Amino acid sequence: MRHFEGELGRMLLARSEVDRAAERRTDADWQAAAWADARTRVFVVHDSKAEAVVEPSAALVFRGGAQTDALHPDADRYFLGVDPDGVAYFAVVAEPAEIDGPIDFPTTALRHLRDIAGILPDRDGGLLAHAIGLDHWHRAHRFCGVCGQPTVMTHAGSVRKCTGCGADHFPRTDPAVIMAVTDADDRLLLARNASWPPNRASVLAGFVEPGETLEHAVAREVFEEAGLVVTAVEYKGSQPWPLPRSLMLGFTARVESPELNLDGAELDWAKWYTRPELKEAVATGELLMLPSEISISRRLIDHWYGSDPSA
Repeated sequence: MRHFEGELGRMLLARSEVDRAAERRTDADWQAAAWADARTRVFVVHDSKAEAVVEPSAALVFRGGAQTDALHPDADRYFLGVDPDGVAYFAVVAEPAEIDGPIDFPTTALRHLRDIAGILPDRDGGLLAHAIGLDHWHRAHRFCGVCGQPTVMTHAGSVRKCTGCGADHFPRTDPAVIMAVTDADDRLLLARNASWPPNRASVLAGFVEPGETLEHAVAREVFEEAGLVVTAVEYKGSQPWPLPRSLMLGFTARVESPELNLDGAELDWAKWYTRPELKEAVATGELLMLPSEISISRRLIDHWYGSDPSA
């Protein structure tokens, strides 16, 4: 599968090497044959976690279809796609207590996406993002939004159908803009959300509202949160963020006047940084926590800085 990269490079969680093969989702005979194929690979997910190992190298824990049935006979099953060699990939949803059965990987554990996304190979990272995104969506859409009746999973996990009115419901993705805001002196704005740890800061972000363009969402969020008027917006790249169902769309935004007027609710503080000031703040502990290296927010900061400011 061909990868497309923006200025921020290839994003973690977006490096899939598997064709999603949507045409196979309604082919029951193919699905059954794929599940029985000895080459097929299946891994377990639960909420925002998956079975994985980190030694000797990070990887998802894969089993065959028959072995998975023996361990988790009633688990929901999601078809994720087929790799270039024709190997099919599935995820099954299992409660943590079920994973206490016979395990043939002694160092396996149920590991959170945040802990392993940065060290998984491309194929496994893409599969994990797909499976966890589906799992979050299924958990939140047990009932029909049209008539309120229960829904059931169809299309190998990619659709839920209402048992009452028959409406089909498809996985939901919430678009969110995230922006590295700079002023006329090329200083970067970092801010702390009121709910974060004291020394954590990041760039601004917010969800896109109905009837709104991405560029308008950037300008609105910057004005609402920091009281700044945006004069230029430029798209840089995107990243799926399945916690629970966002697509992060990265931008740079320019303002002429740097005078801050914080919203007083969402942001606890905000500050402009030159590159030397950011380097010093990280080194001295003023900013102990920049965003995680798996996030597009960190990519935006590193892109502005020109490298990793914590290195």
